[in-house]
This record gives sequence, C-alpha cells and structure tokens, in this order.
Amino acid sequence: MSTTTHLKEEIAATIRSYNAKGWSPATSTNYSFKTNETDIYVSRSGVDKSTFSATDFITVDLYGNPTGENLNSTPSAETVIHCVIYDLFPETQVILHSHSVYPVLISQQFKDFVEFEGYEVQKGFAGQTTHDALVHIPIFDNTQNMNDFAAILRKHKNRITNHSFIMRKHGTYAWGKNLFEAKRHLETLEYLCQCKHMTTK
Repeated sequence: MSTTTHLKEEIAATIRSYNAKGWSPATSTNYSFKTNETDIYVSRSGVDKSTFSATDFITVDLYGNPTGENLNSTPSAETVIHCVIYDLFPETQVILHSHSVYPVLISQQFKDFVEFEGYEVQKGFAGQTTHDALVHIPIFDNTQNMNDFAAILRKHKNRITNHSFIMRKHGTYAWGKNLFEAKRHLETLEYLCQCKHMTTK
C-alpha cells in the first residue's frame, strides 16, 4: 500500500469517527492532506461522513481547482481555506474541520478570540509546555465568500499561533504536520471549548 493510499484510509477512518461524535452533521465539514509541493487531496462535497471512504478524496491544485481525473468533480466549497492554510503554514500536511456544538456556542459568547488558562490538556497544542500559559484562539466571522475569508486569514496570520481557529457559528479548523498532530490539535480545542462553555456564565 502506498503512503498516499494509507493516509487516505487513515483520514477516512478519522472522518467516520468524528461523524460518530456528532462533529459533521448533514454531510458538513471538510478535510484535506498534502503529499508534496503541488498535490492536495480534499474531501468530495456532499458526502455522508458516516460512510466516507478513501475513494471520496479528490485532487486539487494549490488554488483549489480540481486536477487530473477529478476535473468534473466538486471539491468542498471551503477548499480555498485549506489552500490558504497550506500556504501560510507550509509545514502543514493534514487539515481537519469540525462543526461540533461547543466551539459554535463559544463563538457566540466571545468576540474576537477565546482564551484558555490552567488546563492540563492545553499542552496538546504544539509549543505549549505548561498549563500555566494563556492560550489564545482567534474567532473569525463566518462568510459565504471564501476568497474574503482567505483574505482575513492572510491579514491575521500572526494571531493564529496554536494551529487552529474558530469560524463564528460555523466550526473549527485545526491542522498539523501529520494526522496525529492535526487530531491532537482539533481534539484539544474541542475539549477546551466544552470546558469553557460549561464554566462561562
């Protein structure tokens, strides 16, 4: 089995697992991975994530346009966001997107960012070494214009310091240099958002 095929299988299994948690209702969410400098594999649009398989990835170029055998396929509408993340953070190999409840609720409780402090699990973010640190996660307003949102990410790159961000009333994006790290970042943020929501009055 090739490295690409193996990664497809691993991410597909992750997608099904996250669907079982309720993080991808109504065919929502999108996922991608990058194998080299030019090839991006992104989840096909409109697929039931409970049955997502390795064959449900399509290839796009660095600008989100379908390539190769996928010229007539439809990638996720948010593929542009993935392309920008790969461009801004070149060490990224895998990007995961969640529509879970707690980050969506948190995005309505805070304006431009949410902060976490004192939680042991916040060390799940690469670079965080102590629970005593103040962890800052930006919240950006949702928009249907992905090019506008891409411009927002470029403008606020310096605020994105923990491999993730929240889209207001939408969901979260998290990424890493491999699948293990991307999962750790997403799951860390999910846990922290749940704790924050349950303790915020």
